[in-house]
Amino acid sequence: MTGQFECNVDLVLLIDGTGSMLPTIEEVKNSAKSFYSKLTGALSERDREVATFRIKVIVFRDYYCDGDKSMIESEFFTLPEQTSEFSSFISSIHAGGGGDEPENALEALAIGMKSNWTTEGTKKRHILMVWTDASAHKLEKASEMAIADNYPQGIPSTLTELSDEWNDSQSGPMNVAAKRLILFAPDAYPWATIGSEWENTVWVPSRAGEGMEETDLKIVLDVLAGSI
Repeated sequence: MTGQFECNVDLVLLIDGTGSMLPTIEEVKNSAKSFYSKLTGALSERDREVATFRIKVIVFRDYYCDGDKSMIESEFFTLPEQTSEFSSFISSIHAGGGGDEPENALEALAIGMKSNWTTEGTKKRHILMVWTDASAHKLEKASEMAIADNYPQGIPSTLTELSDEWNDSQSGPMNVAAKRLILFAPDAYPWATIGSEWENTVWVPSRAGEGMEETDLKIVLDVLAGSI
């Protein structure tokens, strides 16, 4: 490799799978096969290269109305070697459900943070990227009302606890120097708070309820490349 900066990168995409996100989900589907080549192109413009790139997808909706479709989690796919498997998983995502907002994005974020992040290589990036046009349910809601049987165990009970897990350099499997959070999310609870208070976080506000149609793939790739 000829780049001046290269590292092993793990990316976890947290995608709001509800109906209003249809344009974004379709864009992700259309770009799945070319995602790696477009990303490496964006990195090349910054004189950076990736030694190993893995990508994982978590699709979230609403535990209070969507049952077993509330949270769908893939394994990590190594690109470009597993582009076909990655594309097949993305193709299986269909926008729908969620009821009225908010959605269970904070639970998805907590699950994503506990991913099986790479420990290989001297330089690493552990990146979480959230795509949503909705606010999130407060974590306290899970203890206040009957919750679905598939609600995950070990989820923090408040945003403060989740924030502490992110900001604590000794907490969880994410490497403190490697971790990055990218938010494509509206100016609504809790995104403004996370965007201003969480370390190593970039927040790109989206328009609430409009499916993020203004957030095209080039913006996503530019922000992602800048985080590697």
